[in-house]
Order: sequence, then structure tokens, then C-alpha cells
Amino acid sequence: MTKPVVGVIGNAHAIEGKFNTQLVGKRNLRAVAEVAGALPLMFAASPDITDMEALLDAVDGILLTGGRANVHPACFGVEPDPRHEPYDHDRDALALALIEACVERGVPLFGICRGFQEMNVAFGGSLHPEIRDLPGRMNHRMPRLENGEVHPDPEVVFADRHEVRLAPDGVFSRLLGCEAIRVNSLHGQGILELGKRVVVEGVAEDGTIEAIRIADAAGFALGVQWHAEYDPQENPINRVLFQAFGKALRAYREAP
Repeated sequence: MTKPVVGVIGNAHAIEGKFNTQLVGKRNLRAVAEVAGALPLMFAASPDITDMEALLDAVDGILLTGGRANVHPACFGVEPDPRHEPYDHDRDALALALIEACVERGVPLFGICRGFQEMNVAFGGSLHPEIRDLPGRMNHRMPRLENGEVHPDPEVVFADRHEVRLAPDGVFSRLLGCEAIRVNSLHGQGILELGKRVVVEGVAEDGTIEAIRIADAAGFALGVQWHAEYDPQENPINRVLFQAFGKALRAYREAP
């Protein structure tokens, strides 16, 4: 039997500020290949060259990765602020429509960081550009040195930083077999108001929503705010999530 195929969304990236490319972090590809047991197939987050219907006919699931750009505030009815740039309008346009199509068709969907945020927006939810600015919230951004530069050690950047309490008898608590986990944290933007079909599955100790599912989805439709792709080969929490994604991919591929 051939492996299931996972479409992995790209991000707009300019090399030297002038050569436009699409970029996918290698850890996303390795997580799909090594833990979910599927073939990762990168696709462009650009609606003018990516035919969504053809894409969904070709894959058995979609991975919405993290990305440098925030979801544009216009997608949830808020005026943009230059302080929260950059944005990726093409990815917004493709990803939001793709999420709804996946949920409707039952195509397995796993959203990570920006992908998690996109899932909320796709169903009418909103985001806050800087969760740390809300009363009582912690700084969820990646660790930095005193001079403001990003910490040079990936093990520090991606270390577990806070607890997430899982919803009792929720999908995540059943998958993971526990009520609380610890996760990494590398985001500024986060969920403010929930989308109409978005169900909270996990909440950080400061009240920040960290895990979601889409209610009444025809198939696997889960999202996490943390970077689960970083270490699922060793991290037991992230491994279970990618293995569950892989199981859903195979079931979708084998279905009549």
C-alpha cells in the first residue's frame, strides 16, 4: 500500500528582500514523514497558482504550519496596525477557504500555530495581535537575549514553557491520556473570540487558548497553538498528535 499524501502549506518569503519564494520548515516535513508516516507534499499558499479543488483531490490531509506573518486583521473585521506586520494576504485567502473545504469534505486537517489561528478565523473567530498585552497574560513569544536578539540555542527557544490544561473527556485528553501537558511557546498573536464551530480543548495557565477542534467536522480537524512539529520524534505529547493525524490520513485514504 502506498503512503498517504499530506499537503503542507507554504509561506511567502523574500530572499534578500527581492526573490519571492514559498517556504516550509523542514521539521514540518520530517514530522509528517517520520511520525505521521505520510509523504509530505509542499504546496504554494497562493490562490492564483494553487487550484484548491485539484489539491484536495490529490492529498489525504492538510498540514497548516506556523509562519512569520500574522493573519491579516481584515479577515476578522479589525483595522491593521503596522506594528503587527508582516502579513501574508495570499496565504490568508487560500488557507481560510481551504479549512472550510477540508472540514466539509472530511479531509484530515492539522493546524499548528498560525494554522491554529487560521482555523479559528475561518469559522468567524477573531485574534489578538499581542496576547501578552491582555491583563493577566504571560509573554508567549520566543525567548530572547538581553540585547533583544532571538536566543541562539534551539533547545532553549523550543523548550516547554507552560502548562496546558486539557478539557475533561475531550479529544486531546482522550488521545493523550492525561489532564495537563507542558508545551513550547513561540507566538505573539492568539485567539480572542472563538469561531462558531471552534471548541476549546486546552487552555494555558494564563487563560490563553492552546488547543481546539472543529465541532461536527466530518474528519480529523484539530489545532494547537504550540509548535508540535519541532520534536514529535522524541516528545511523547507531539508524537501522539502526529500519530493520530497519520491514523486519520490512512483511514481517509482507504475509505471508499
